[in-house]
Amino acid sequence: MRERFRVVGGARLVGRVPVVGAKNSALKLMAIALLARGRTVLTGVPAIMDVETMAELLRRLGAQVDYLPEEGTVAIDVPDRIGHRADYDLVRALRASISVLGPLVARCGEADVAIPGGDAIGSRGLDLHAAGLESLGASVRVERGYLLASAPRGLTGADIELEFPSVGATENILTAAVLARGRTRLDNAAREPEIVDIANLLTAMGARISGAGGSLVEIEGVDELHPVTHRVVPDRIAAGTWAFAAATTRGDVEVVGGIPAHLPVVLDLLTDAGTDVQVTADGFRVVGDPDRRPRSITVATLPYPGFPTDLQPFALAYDAVAEGSAMITENLFEARFRTVQELARLGMEARIDGHHVMVHGRPLLSGAPVEASDIRAGAALVLAGLVADGVTTVGGVHHIDRGYAGFELSLRSLGADVVREPDDSPAPE
Repeated sequence: MRERFRVVGGARLVGRVPVVGAKNSALKLMAIALLARGRTVLTGVPAIMDVETMAELLRRLGAQVDYLPEEGTVAIDVPDRIGHRADYDLVRALRASISVLGPLVARCGEADVAIPGGDAIGSRGLDLHAAGLESLGASVRVERGYLLASAPRGLTGADIELEFPSVGATENILTAAVLARGRTRLDNAAREPEIVDIANLLTAMGARISGAGGSLVEIEGVDELHPVTHRVVPDRIAAGTWAFAAATTRGDVEVVGGIPAHLPVVLDLLTDAGTDVQVTADGFRVVGDPDRRPRSITVATLPYPGFPTDLQPFALAYDAVAEGSAMITENLFEARFRTVQELARLGMEARIDGHHVMVHGRPLLSGAPVEASDIRAGAALVLAGLVADGVTTVGGVHHIDRGYAGFELSLRSLGADVVREPDDSPAPE
């Protein structure tokens, strides 16, 4: 049954909201468990649909997975022999499933992984993944919708330079190289905190990695890894979501568990625009002025430590009601401006020019039915509904559920009037 959120405008969010482990790390850490025989336990795992999907994928590969969403734990028991084929029916719903590619090639000497699906935010080519594995000695080809990688004699370390600091390619090269013979030097690697989290887990498992979090990462291959218990790094995108929620509604929200150092550009932009950002003992606090509109911010998405593409929809919603005009530039995903069409239904004044959007802020939006196209767009539309006159309904709630556990419950705890209800409107084509 389709569901939607019914959002009543006019709320100023006030209170404390917790941030748990990062979706973009937890899913990859689950795949990494395949590298070690035995029981790996992850804590601080978010209670979201994507974790259920990844758990089922690992089960089909032969692992036993016990997921306790209430406790935020996933226990993964990996046998001596595992399968190497990740089928399309699961992979199509979860782009992060491509992260099993590196571990499967390293453990099994082969991997058949369906070309992923996931959010409708634009193409994500797998050429960098394939080129990296080929540098390590694997044979890689695409056949009938599957990426097929084979290394029957094992992998060998190599010097690899990425054309672009791709997070996914960095992860797959890293997880393949830890069991390769010899040393791998990965240049122009992704630098996200999630990459550091992955390297920390691998190191605890016995891998030899240096430089994670910088552009040059070195990996000395080892013969085997062992299972461990590991806590997932806090979700910086969820933390950024709540920062924008407070700033957009002129609220006062403490983000418990958020790490300010993981959001340097975001918090600096909000501070420069007149929002008060304070580091606290438990995270950080974002305080807007209830008596005046925030100033608009100009944003250009870039790889970390630049402005995250996952927070770009929230910048759009913020600028829609901010004072002044601002340019939003999307440098990473060409389809991410689908959010603009839905925000325009709420009255946002904006014009798209290629990968730029010029937004002219207005005091208030107007409630209307809108539809989520991906995780972050859906959450941003809910926030936009909070600064709209009247009622906004946000369809496609299943997208939001993939990235936020109990999103409407958290909003209600901060004073918002948001409820989940059946959606009997026609499904979007």
